[in-house]
Amino acid sequence: MIIRIMGEGQYQAPESLCNELNKIDNRIVALVSEGKAEEFRKELAKLISKIKEKGEAIDAKEILKSDIIVPPEDLSFEEAKAVFKGSGIFAD
Repeated sequence: MIIRIMGEGQYQAPESLCNELNKIDNRIVALVSEGKAEEFRKELAKLISKIKEKGEAIDAKEILKSDIIVPPEDLSFEEAKAVFKGSGIFAD
């Protein structure tokens, strides 16, 4: 799976990581819908950290179609309301 972190690049992530990322994504959706901005920020940082930790960075010269696009860590809470809704950015 190819994951793009906006403003940071692309990562090749193993399919086995998808379930873990989906759980974090679902928590983010719940936190955003509950208006919990501080907790949302922590979970978004955790999501990005997991991708970087367990994924393999793709050379910036190589452009691949991304399966998932993750917003940057500095995403505002207002912007998050438009992104993290429904099933989030990772499909169940």
